[in-house]
Order: sequence, then structure tokens, then C-alpha cells
Amino acid sequence: MLEEDRLPQKRGRGRPKARSDDEQAAAIVTQARALFLAGGYGRTTMDEIAAACRISKRTLYRLFPAKIDLFAAIVEEHRFTMLALPGDYDQLSLIDAIAAIFRVDIGDAENQERMALVGFVLAEIRQFPELGNVVRIHGADPSRAELTAWLARQAERGRIRLANPEYTARMLMDLIFGAVPLKQPGLPDWPRETDRRNYLREAIRLIVEGMMPR
Repeated sequence: MLEEDRLPQKRGRGRPKARSDDEQAAAIVTQARALFLAGGYGRTTMDEIAAACRISKRTLYRLFPAKIDLFAAIVEEHRFTMLALPGDYDQLSLIDAIAAIFRVDIGDAENQERMALVGFVLAEIRQFPELGNVVRIHGADPSRAELTAWLARQAERGRIRLANPEYTARMLMDLIFGAVPLKQPGLPDWPRETDRRNYLREAIRLIVEGMMPR
């Protein structure tokens, strides 16, 4: 065997591996979210998004035919930061399970980040009412459906008693998401991160006690 036959063959540099559509779409959503938060939904153009992503407008429009489709993708992605479902919480107490589902114990920085997006979404809905339907379809409705199904399973297991799992899901979401004020001028803030966690856990405890079988 010749010496050169034993040497590893060098590969040509070639072209970089192309991203899949799913990978490309995820990167676009991340960039669009940053642009929307910085400049607002209305002022951000698809041209700016394509330029920031370093892709052609043809690629952008193939994956997201309209800007509202990008907004919908952002809402859909964000809902998992608000409500961690589906998930396996069967080994946790009901209080710990609900706290985990609502991600009560996340750090202050992550909580501020997710609430900043909530504030952005609410502000944009006031300017563009058509976005409200997008938030309902891609955020609120599927999240409530997941929570309703989880509560119904707990009732079937005999862990809680419920007259209407959907009503209970609505009440929990209203309580948890309405408990912490958005960071807006004139509204009170939590003096310490532990206050938010303790407050929400106490609220969850009171609800759980009301759902316990008797």
C-alpha cells in the first residue's frame, strides 16, 4: 500500500449545510421577536426582518406569508413560557404541580422577560385589534385547553373535586396571570423576588384546599 493511501483524505470546503425549514423558521421567530420588542409590531417591516435574518424576502415569505403569521408564531412559542403544559407532574403534590405548571419559581430576570412580552402583546392589541384573535387562537385557548385537560385528569384520579374543570382553569389563569402587575408606570411592583413566589404559592394553596375531596 502506498504511503499516501494511508493518509486521511482531506475534504473539500464545500458549501455550509443548509438549515431545515423548521430551524430557519425558529431563527426567524427569534429575530422577529427582538425587532418587535425594540420597534413595535406596526413599525417593523418584513424587509427589516429579512435583512436582520440575512435571508431573502422570498425565503421569509415562503415560511411566513404575512407579518401576522410571525406574530402568531411568537405567541405560540411564548405560551409555553407562561404555562408549562403538557408535562408530567404526577409525582408532585397538587400545590407543587400547579406552581410548576405556572412556572412560579423561575428567576426574576426570566419572569421580567416573559412579562415584558406580555406587556408588548397587550399594547399591540390596543393598536391592532385583529391581533387579539391571534392571541386567543395561538395562546389563550390552547393553554386553557391543556390546563382543563390536566385538571380533569386529576379529578378522575380522585385527587380533587371539580364541578367544571374549564371554569377552574379559567380561574387559575386569571388569578396567576393577573396577580403580578405588568411593569408599567404608576403600578406597584414586588419589593423582592421571593414576595412574588410566596404570594402565588399561597394563592395556589388556597385554591387547592378548595378543590380537595371531602
